[in-house]
Amino acid sequence: MPQDRWDPERYLAYAGERGRPFVELLARVAADSPRTVVDLGCGPGNLTRLLARRWPEASVLGVDSSPEMVAAARRDDPGSGVAFQVGDVRSWTPSGGPVDVLVSNATLQWVPGHLELLGGLVGHVAPDGWLALQVPGNFDEPSHVIRRELAAEEPYAAHTAGVAVPDAFGPEVYLEALTGLGCEVDAWETTYLHVLTGEDPVFTWVSGTGARPTLSALPEHLRPRFEAELKRRLREAYPARPYGVVLPFRRVFAVAQMKPRHGGRP
Repeated sequence: MPQDRWDPERYLAYAGERGRPFVELLARVAADSPRTVVDLGCGPGNLTRLLARRWPEASVLGVDSSPEMVAAARRDDPGSGVAFQVGDVRSWTPSGGPVDVLVSNATLQWVPGHLELLGGLVGHVAPDGWLALQVPGNFDEPSHVIRRELAAEEPYAAHTAGVAVPDAFGPEVYLEALTGLGCEVDAWETTYLHVLTGEDPVFTWVSGTGARPTLSALPEHLRPRFEAELKRRLREAYPARPYGVVLPFRRVFAVAQMKPRHGGRP
């Protein structure tokens, strides 16, 4: 099976649209002057640098499991002072003790059973600190359903069985889980209507994220045929309009503040 690698350039094809949820997530984090801020699942680092702008006095670290993403983040860092390292959300621990702000944006959907990780993530945050997460909530939309159905057909099924697929929960699940861990929680959801342009823009979008493992799993002699059929079905599901192609995209957010050990907010 071909090695599954992230493509930073493809991921950044719609950087503005992908960045909006991060900005809106960050707006609900009411930390005044944190000393340590971590972006867990930082990707190519373009959004991590927003953390350094928000809190210029803080030590900001971006962590990602993809060496390609971390390499791109380090290469494109314009002297912001942000540090980047390779690390896995399932095993990462802060080297200097609990952090003041821990952000996980569009990452946990790739981790099976990630609700079980929330206790550990909460444990990495200092009292009065903040945990902020965002995950896609659009897995029943045609962009995912079409890919799953096509991947289950022959001759593709033998190659795509068992590949990684993203999944997540609704805001009420994260509210319940984080409240049960002793946090004060703000959870919500938003559906964006992204207006995309260019040739086969929905394919370009999904090939950089949700469809990436499936495409990587296909041998070279089958991948062009699969891509052509996926593009055709996506064009039917998301027809072009005079102003572009509309991609509805539901996002789920949760911002949790750790309750101080003495109880109550200061």
